[in-house]
Amino acid sequence: MSCCSHCEATDAQFGPAAARRDMDRYHRRGPDRTTALILEGIRAEGGPYARLLDVGAGIGVLHHELLESTVEAATHVDASTAYVAAAREEDARRGRESDVEYVVGDAAEVARTLEPADVVTLDRAICCYPDWEALVDGTAAKATRLYAFSMPRERWYVRAAVWMINLTRRLSGSAFRAFVHPVSGVQRLLEARGFRRIRLRRTLVWHVAVYTAGPRPDRPRC
Repeated sequence: MSCCSHCEATDAQFGPAAARRDMDRYHRRGPDRTTALILEGIRAEGGPYARLLDVGAGIGVLHHELLESTVEAATHVDASTAYVAAAREEDARRGRESDVEYVVGDAAEVARTLEPADVVTLDRAICCYPDWEALVDGTAAKATRLYAFSMPRERWYVRAAVWMINLTRRLSGSAFRAFVHPVSGVQRLLEARGFRRIRLRRTLVWHVAVYTAGPRPDRPRC
């Protein structure tokens, strides 16, 4: 599947009903676990930061939270028109719409056209994109201070679960697919660009890391 066709499948998979469901859950429960871990890692590094670039931003939970105290402005990138619309509606409700730039499209492609940002985030976005190298390389090129992401761990049970989810989607007629990409490959690519990991969290399913463009610390903070 090409990245272009995958973006079309993403827009179809994450429609208005999914956007409403996710926004309702956010209003009831707050950020999901991986999002909360990314927020924790960014806030631990201080701030404020001038701009956040959130890729695969969904309903915009990261920028909704970080605009409160940690970042001054945000760029929201997602392939789902319904999710971008939901994020915009929430920003308008909070009086923050003027602080956010909304971009719909292929993240790896549109990243080339965007200005650099102090903080770049990809929360459960790498696993939704077929060409992880293009996505990570293109977005890392825009990060001037921090780069944070979450992605599935390479475990047999994670691969089995993703295989089952993809099978269910195929049988239901959905063209959207999820991927278990190599965490080690993402790490090598970021290190080749001069980034160093400063924070790492793992859940049963997810690998959540924050990298800095600065010098390597003595050890990652746990």
